[in-house]
Parts: sequence; C-alpha cells; structure tokens
Amino acid sequence: MWSRWQRSALALGAGVAMGLGPEPVGWWPLPWVAIAPLWWLLANPTLNWRDRLGLGWLWGLGYNLVAVFWLTGLHPMMWLGVSWATSLTIALVCWLVAAGWAGSQVACWAVGFGLLHRKLAGRSAGGRWALGLALWLVTEWLWNQSPLAWTGLGLTQAPHNLAILHLGQLSGPALVTAVIVGVNGAWAEAWLTHRRRWWAGAIALLLLGHGLGAALAAQPLADRPAAALTIGVIQGNIPNDLKFGSEGWRRALTGYQRGYETLAEAGVDGVLIPETALPMVWTAEATRDRRNEFLSAVLDRAVPVWLGLFAPDRQQPDRLTNSLISLDRTGKAVGRYDKVRLVPLGEYIPFESVIGGLIDRLSPLDTKLALGQPNQRLNTPFGQAIALICYDSAHAELARSQAASGGQFILSAANNAHYRPTMFAQHHAQDVMRAIETDRWVARAANTGYSAFIDPHGVTHWRSRPNVYELHATEIYRRTQQTPYVRWGDWLTPLAVPLALAVSWGLRRAGASLPDR
Repeated sequence: MWSRWQRSALALGAGVAMGLGPEPVGWWPLPWVAIAPLWWLLANPTLNWRDRLGLGWLWGLGYNLVAVFWLTGLHPMMWLGVSWATSLTIALVCWLVAAGWAGSQVACWAVGFGLLHRKLAGRSAGGRWALGLALWLVTEWLWNQSPLAWTGLGLTQAPHNLAILHLGQLSGPALVTAVIVGVNGAWAEAWLTHRRRWWAGAIALLLLGHGLGAALAAQPLADRPAAALTIGVIQGNIPNDLKFGSEGWRRALTGYQRGYETLAEAGVDGVLIPETALPMVWTAEATRDRRNEFLSAVLDRAVPVWLGLFAPDRQQPDRLTNSLISLDRTGKAVGRYDKVRLVPLGEYIPFESVIGGLIDRLSPLDTKLALGQPNQRLNTPFGQAIALICYDSAHAELARSQAASGGQFILSAANNAHYRPTMFAQHHAQDVMRAIETDRWVARAANTGYSAFIDPHGVTHWRSRPNVYELHATEIYRRTQQTPYVRWGDWLTPLAVPLALAVSWGLRRAGASLPDR
C-alpha cells in the first residue's frame, strides 16, 4: 500500500517528466509514458475525490512548472520602475499562478475520471480507458478557452515529432492529445490488469498514430510557381528596457527603416515586421506623414508591408488594440487585424481583483488593451492572410477559422522581448503546429526571436538567432486547399463523449470486470 506522500511524489514526478517534452528540452518520447503513472494511481478504488483532486493537480503542476519555467525570465524588469526584489516577486508569482492554474485542468480530469468510472463503467478496463480519454479531451478543450492556456499536450511533440503532429490536419490538436492519452492509458491498464492485450493495444495505437501521421507528412506540397511570394522579415532586437523610451524609439525607426529598404532593394514582394515594433499609434492619416521616416520609405520604395503597432479600438477609440496593419505598395491600409488573445499578466490582468495589486506594474501600457474580435480577416495585396499576433499562436481555432474563410498563408508577429530564448523555442513550436494543421506556409517575425519560415509540413526552412538584429527573405506559397480540420474543426471532442459512454455502457452490460489489485 502506497502512502499519501509516495503517491504525491509519483504524481509530481510524472508531471515533471511530461514537462521535459516541450522545448527547450525537447525530450518528446517522455510524454508517451508520463501520464500512465497518474492513471495507475487514480484507478485505486480506495481514493476519495480529494485524493484524486490532489494527485491530478500535482501532476499538472509538475508539468507546467517545468514547461513554463521561462516565465521567470520576466525578471529583471527594473526598467518598469520596480525594485529588484519586486521584479523577482512578480516573475515568480506569474510562473506559479500559470503553473497552478494549468494544474487545475488535470485536477478536474482526475476527479471526473474517478466519478464517471465508478458510476458508469463499473470495473471495466475498456470503459475506464474510453472515459478517461474522452474526459481528457473535454477538460483540455475547456481549459483552452481560459486566459492562461499554453501547454496543450501537442506542444510536447513540437517541433520534433512531425509525424504525430500531422494528425492535427484531421481534427486539430485534439487528435494528437487523444493518441498521447490513449497510449498512456493503455500502458496503465496493462500494468493494472496484467493482460498482454493492453500492451499490444498500446503499441498498436502508438504505431498506428505515427504511421498515419507519417503518411500525411509524406504527401508532396505541390506548390504552384504562380502562387509564390518572397517575404522578408525584420527582427529588430529592441530590448524592453529601451523599447518604450526615446532611445528605443530611435533605434526602432532607424532599424526597421534600414531593414525595409534593404529587403525592398533585394526584390521581396512584402515585408513583415514584429508585434508593436513601431513606436506609434496608427491613424488613417499616418502614411501621408512624411515626418515618419519609416512610412516615408514605404511610399518611396512601394513594397507592401505588414506593420505591428498600436491602433485605436474600432468600437472604443479611447482604447488601444495590438494590431497588424497591411499596407499596399501605395501606402494605403488594405487590411487590419487586432490581437484576439491578449497576454495575461502583461497586456491585461486576469483575476485582477485578487492579484492585480501585486502585478499591475507588469504592463508597460497606461491603459488596458482592447480585445480583437475572433472573426477578423486580414486582407493583403496578395489575397487574404492568416494573422497571428504573439499569444494568438497558442490557439489553433484562430488559425483554423481564418484558413476556412480563405486565408492563404500565415503571418505571425511577436515581441518576446520580455522573455529568454527558452520561451522563443516554444513559441516557434506553436507556429509549427499551426502550419501543419492549416496546411499553410508561415512567415514569422519576432522582435528578439525566433523569427522563422515554416512550410506546411512543419519543416523550418530558416530560424533566426536570438537577441540579434537580423533580416531574411524566403519564398513561400499561397495555398487554398483545406484540411479536414480546417473544414470541420475539432469534430473529435464532441464525438468522444457519446462514444465513450456507449463503450462503457456496453462493457458494463456485458459484465466485463477487472480483478482486484
């Protein structure tokens, strides 16, 4: 009989193992066994709901303490006018709050897993497996609607395990999650039942998932030469301690103007600059102001550009949005996208009544930013694009909906100057998943890194160095074909629940049972 402390240590340790899957560690095989110990623990019929809650939360906490450790890179932030000790406290609170909140998803799964198994599945191993898998999909979907969602299980495989990530073309990240959870559940059931068919089932599901993904990854891209675009990106490398002061403004205008002119002379079709790169608030009259040297260069060089900056909110002009403005070769604004998923604890403070007093100095803005609408479309001189600004990259539905409405390529703009390169790697991994799911090329520009070009199979054709000024141009292609995920969205999650209930009910009626441990 395991003591409470032993069970807790196993759950926490298994979660930590899962946290080693995502970048920057990238030990992606570990997640294929890291849920099994938790599953095994929760199958103990003597546990009450508090025990299950605690074990699930500890597993999720361990996973996210490792996976989002990069949040501690917010420190130092004395440039905001806070002391060293306050800066460190803010960074630690952000890290712990994010990890603790993410742990709540697994805690809810653990409690529901025990309840549903006892009420509906009897002692059926197959029913327990089906219910556990379906419930994980539901709780992850619900958690993804929250303001702090980042570490879905698919992130543990990106950007290395491209075969399994291609399952995202069928039903988005949910299918990748389903295979990971299903394999882990089968390992656990094999351990619990001592039946070889569960070992065989785990291996078969593992091979089937990778085999199907590999077949999708082997499909030729077959891009049409007429659909080619040469896109240039500028990585301005303006650190936060300078960005919001006069020195940062001067460096931004000079660096982005020089980069734009260099890329224009190289013959690119368009230039992408990072999130909030220019120290200005966009207005309709902005491009006619020759006093702005960057915008004056756009008029002179006549190369389309996508500008990351602030703009007045369309509904409440006294508030600002974090926006990407699309200018054609005449300097006319032909499209605009406002960031939908604002960064918690940076651009706004969730649960402000509880923790706002401690961390309200984290944001460099004098006002809270306004949310963009989820149904936006970004028009460009080359057709409709899919826009993702920073944290938007973590939300597959934003990219999917824009691809479904006609988006032909992805423009991803980010700042990332708040963080260290460990975070840059995870952000790049998010865009790898979005490229595969939507079957679109990605041009990515980040202020401090990583900027990149990614093809629809998730292959990175170029990635910048961190924290340096860089320019790069690559040929990408506009694409119009739609994957099953783009066409139908996440169809797996709503189907999983009734299917799992049917399997559990059927096995219970058939009298399937497990021997006691």
